[in-house]
Amino acid sequence: MIRRCGWCGEDALYVAYHDKEWGVPVHDDRRLFEFLILEGAQAGLSWITILRKRENYRQAFAGFDAGKVARFGARDVARLLADPGIVRNRLKVGAAISNAQRFLDVQEAFGSFDAYIWRFVDGRPIVNRWKSLKQVPASTQASDALSRDLKQRGFKFVGSTICYAHMQATGMVNDHLVGCFRHGEIISKMET
Repeated sequence: MIRRCGWCGEDALYVAYHDKEWGVPVHDDRRLFEFLILEGAQAGLSWITILRKRENYRQAFAGFDAGKVARFGARDVARLLADPGIVRNRLKVGAAISNAQRFLDVQEAFGSFDAYIWRFVDGRPIVNRWKSLKQVPASTQASDALSRDLKQRGFKFVGSTICYAHMQATGMVNDHLVGCFRHGEIISKMET
């Protein structure tokens, strides 16, 4: 029997996300932007809710092309707020567009968002060795620093807890429990 982190439960979509994506180091700016938008949308909601809406988000937000999203105007905002396939929260929609503009600023300043964000873990994933979900923190000093820096750059919906969730999702930290089959798999892929 395969042992997984208990948070993914039995839902097939959640299990697939856990088994194939969560915790895998991401260095692609489009994917990093996708998780930035999705984690912000998740604030106050469950992650499974966002996973179920993910394909709709891809459609609604131009395939997570930050350049296109940064140019969204009033018509796009109205379209998004009328779209039942996404979280129709005016503040979150506005933040996604504003964050796309800030994302482009960071790309220009650092060459890529990847180069910028991975500095907060010195370019290598932090490998934790948690034995139970109770040990996994909601935020860390690294996520606090990332959150502070993003806010100073004008990003919204980037509190420390959201930043830590982003770091977990994009493999900046490996928070799979040590008993989970993915913990070791991700470590071995990092070493090859």
